[in-house]
Amino acid sequence: MKKCDTCGNEYDKCMEINILNKKYTFDCFECAIYQLAPPCSTCQCKIIGHGVEDNNVIYCCVHCAKRAGIKDLKDRH
Repeated sequence: MKKCDTCGNEYDKCMEINILNKKYTFDCFECAIYQLAPPCSTCQCKIIGHGVEDNNVIYCCVHCAKRAGIKDLKDRH
């Protein structure tokens, strides 16, 4: 059995995700999101969709970007 890198649970159906030559093992998507998804720079929620970016800073939505003073971003559709 493999062990989840986030919670430590040993599980016989773990998934492996390889990113930038680093291998991760997770027992569920929730643990993968917790460990790998970037946080919004304004509200800190995990960004599991497209998000928006300005000058290499990522936000979960245009609303959060506007709260940070960014005016000319648009949500992706």
